[in-house]
Amino acid sequence: MILRIDRWLAELPPPTDPDPAQAAVVQELMGGKFGEMSTFLNYTFQSFNFRERQKARPFFDLISNIAAEEFGHIELVAATINSMLTDTRSIKDELKVQKSPLLDMPGLPGNPHHYVNGGRGALPQDSRGLPWTGDNVFSSGDLLSDLTHNYFLETGARSGKLRVYEACDHPAARALTGYLLVRGGVHQVAYARAVEHLTGADLTKLFPGPRVPSDAIKESKPYIDIGDHRRLYRFSPDDYRELSAVFNGNHPETGEPLEVVDEDPSLRPLPLDLPQQSDVFAPSYALGEIDEIVAKLRKDAGFPDEVIGEVQNPGK
Repeated sequence: MILRIDRWLAELPPPTDPDPAQAAVVQELMGGKFGEMSTFLNYTFQSFNFRERQKARPFFDLISNIAAEEFGHIELVAATINSMLTDTRSIKDELKVQKSPLLDMPGLPGNPHHYVNGGRGALPQDSRGLPWTGDNVFSSGDLLSDLTHNYFLETGARSGKLRVYEACDHPAARALTGYLLVRGGVHQVAYARAVEHLTGADLTKLFPGPRVPSDAIKESKPYIDIGDHRRLYRFSPDDYRELSAVFNGNHPETGEPLEVVDEDPSLRPLPLDLPQQSDVFAPSYALGEIDEIVAKLRKDAGFPDEVIGEVQNPGK
């Protein structure tokens, strides 16, 4: 099972000017063939289908643990797309349908589903607007085949992130890709080390990469400076402890030691609370009614006046 923590893996800038055209491009990192839904579900199904997990525990722990991190990557991509679609100028005390910004939707750039079906939110689609498909999952049952596939999946994902980075100058998109390039590089190294432990073949020498180093990306450098390019975080309170038997040695590019790190997830950034988008009824046509219902429910449940959950921008 996955233990969910209400934190983001990386900090994103607050919404600025919306850019629906670039948000449609970032959708490739969500639902594309090499997007985060694909990496998450590839590794998740491989972990579900893993046989003799106890005898091959280090490899099972590695795949399972990376799958958990990929769930957080999906959340971060969705948060980025949502931020890029948020328009503070469309927030009104009372919706006036005759003046709705959606009247101009046929001429809007980007994916119309973001407005019509998504409430200005991320969708499980690629940059063409096509839905993510389970055909993107490779889970063969053969450990070496799966690990080799995963290495090349991360390699393809890296190329996609670099291209999205070059195609988008929106601050949220740049912050997202800067972080994901570093973490995807860690997963590349992890799967290459796993294959090397099994076969003796070093994939990083057979297929050298990346052609564009992460430290050349301005938004990646802060994560490299703190060592995130050589750390695999263990996403579990007490399980998957044997992954360090596989993720070890030195980083193939920098020569620095690889390490597995246990981290307090409460130290990760708080999520941003995005404002309502009344032109698409998100979260509702009648926000005041929801406020009254929630206030009564919380009072009846005995909760204090102050909300228990935390966000980066309370009261906004």
